[in-house]
Amino acid sequence: MDRKVVIIPTYNEKENAEAIIRAVRALEEDFHVLIIDDGSPDGTAAIVKRLQEEFSDSLFLIERQGKQGLGTAYMTGFKWALEKGYDYIFEMDADFSHKPSDLPRLYRACAEEGADLAIGSRYCNGISVINWPIGRVIMSYYASAYVRTVLGMKVYDTTAGFKCYSRKVLEAIDFSRIRMRGYGFQIEMKYNAYKLGFKIKEVPIIFEDRKEGVSKMSSSIFGEAFWGVIKLRFRKIRRA
Repeated sequence: MDRKVVIIPTYNEKENAEAIIRAVRALEEDFHVLIIDDGSPDGTAAIVKRLQEEFSDSLFLIERQGKQGLGTAYMTGFKWALEKGYDYIFEMDADFSHKPSDLPRLYRACAEEGADLAIGSRYCNGISVINWPIGRVIMSYYASAYVRTVLGMKVYDTTAGFKCYSRKVLEAIDFSRIRMRGYGFQIEMKYNAYKLGFKIKEVPIIFEDRKEGVSKMSSSIFGEAFWGVIKLRFRKIRRA
């Protein structure tokens, strides 16, 4: 049986932490959960530790000091998952904008349909976003179009953060050469997988903005991604 783990970075997610963990563990498929918490002052880590008593074999926690960025959180999780022998490694937000019920669809895209990287895509079937201001929808949609144009990568949702990696993809990517740390990290990881010749499949999802907690989006994140994509276009991608 394939071993699967869902990596969920958290910072001040006390309103969502318990609910998202229970939702993943309630799925018929056996998905383990790894929380990467960046020193949340609201007590998110304490909630996870309490739940570890109930889910002792399937819920794991890595605590880090201070906000170190989305990219470094995922890379910490990737290295942990590879060391622990997981076959499929997932990325998912804590705020229910990514539905846990879509995890089995991403898994099947890789395990049964031949993909090496499956992306939960907001834009491969038009625009499937709920509760976002129209300005943010337009900015996100055209940001992906910009990335496709600059990098030549045939992915509609280039900034998506809901993904399933086969372990061979993560084993092939040289993490020491991943430069972007915010949402640009999502673009850079996809581009590495694309340039290394892995098969990427987009799975249509409906993305719904968070109902609880506060968004971590900022203008600096978009700035990093804009300039980072141009630099990425001229960088040589090689296997780890």
